[in-house]
Amino acid sequence: MTHTGTDLSETDLRHLERCVQLAEEALREGDEPFGSLLVSADGAVLAEDRNRVHSLDDATRHPEIELARWARAHLTPQQRAAATVYTSGEHCPMCSAAHGWLGLGRIVYAHSAAQLADWLAELDVPAGPVRCLPIEDVVPGLPVQGPAPGLAGRMRELHHRFQAMRRTGPQAAG
Repeated sequence: MTHTGTDLSETDLRHLERCVQLAEEALREGDEPFGSLLVSADGAVLAEDRNRVHSLDDATRHPEIELARWARAHLTPQQRAAATVYTSGEHCPMCSAAHGWLGLGRIVYAHSAAQLADWLAELDVPAGPVRCLPIEDVVPGLPVQGPAPGLAGRMRELHHRFQAMRRTGPQAAG
C-alpha cells in the first residue's frame, strides 16, 4: 500500500535527499534524473547508483536494477528482505519486477510514476514503450512509501531540465 510522504521519517528524507543528489549527478552526465540507495535494516547505506541509460546506451541501466543485482550478489535472502530501497522516482515495472523477484524489502520514493507521467505530458513528451504502473500493481503487498512532497517538486524541475536538454543540447541541463 502506498503511503503519503507525511509518513516519512527524518531518516527516510535524508536518504531521499541523497537520491535527489544522485539524480542531479545523472542529469549532469546526460542521463535522465534518477538515483537510488540500498540501505540495510540497521540503516547503513550498502550501495548507491544513478541512471546510466543514455551514457551506457542501455535502456535497462536503471539504478534500481543495478542495486537489485548488487543485493543478489552480496546479501542473503533475509538481508534483502530487511533492506530498503530509496529512490528518486517510483520504480518502473521492470525495476519493480526485479525488486520483487529478488525479495527486496520496502521501497521509499520521492515522486510517483503518475507524477512523472503528468510532468512529461505537460511537455508533450510521447509515452515510452512501457506503461507506468504503481509498484503495488507489479509486486502486490510490498511496503511502499511516497511521494515526498518537498522533493517531488525538485524532481519535477530536474525532469523538465532533462527534457529541455534533449531538445536543445547539454547546455540546458546547467
